[in-house]
Amino acid sequence: MLLIRHAQASFGAADYDVLSERGHKQVSALVAGLRRRGIVADRVMSGGLRRQLDTAAPYAAALGLEVSVDDRWDEYDDRDILSHYADVAAGLERHPDDQALSSREFQQILNQALRRWIAAGSASPCREPWPRFQARLTAGLDAVADQLGSGQTAVVVSSGGAIAAITATQLGLPHEALITFNHVSLNTGITKLVVGRGGTTLISSNEHAHLDEADASLITYR
Repeated sequence: MLLIRHAQASFGAADYDVLSERGHKQVSALVAGLRRRGIVADRVMSGGLRRQLDTAAPYAAALGLEVSVDDRWDEYDDRDILSHYADVAAGLERHPDDQALSSREFQQILNQALRRWIAAGSASPCREPWPRFQARLTAGLDAVADQLGSGQTAVVVSSGGAIAAITATQLGLPHEALITFNHVSLNTGITKLVVGRGGTTLISSNEHAHLDEADASLITYR
């Protein structure tokens, strides 16, 4: 099972959920890299977000497959989390003087909010508290594992926070480790899991040789 973070979206634009120009180049590098490695997926899956679907679709098309959409692979709702736990006013992509936040500044604000969201547990006022987010990801992961036959491969396109949460859980780390993994998650980075009799095991995380081989300038974190 290959969990792939979506390509770069459009931070600061009217619609974040659209791939940037660099994001489309990352998708091309991803498809070429998977081909070079001889990875032929039996299933291509995606969350329901546009940036996820637009990352998955070219690879699926190259294999003559349809993308199977499962909303359990969607990202957490950062706007909802920020509205409850950020120390700054809603809007969240601009300073009080109306200057735009950099992606790094935004990430720092989000990290603080995520810590508070996780700590609140099921008592969170968010539409999706942390335990519910974790439970839907686990259910999504189990569903993919159940669908795979011996020797089969699934490619699943999701988001940085979702994949980071799964990685932290697989390694038995505290929930807050999600923030650390998410902070260094690369667009189109590949996390590999193997499904066997003993369950699902993490093999590698955030692999991105396809970007290094194509053009190092394609390496982005946000």
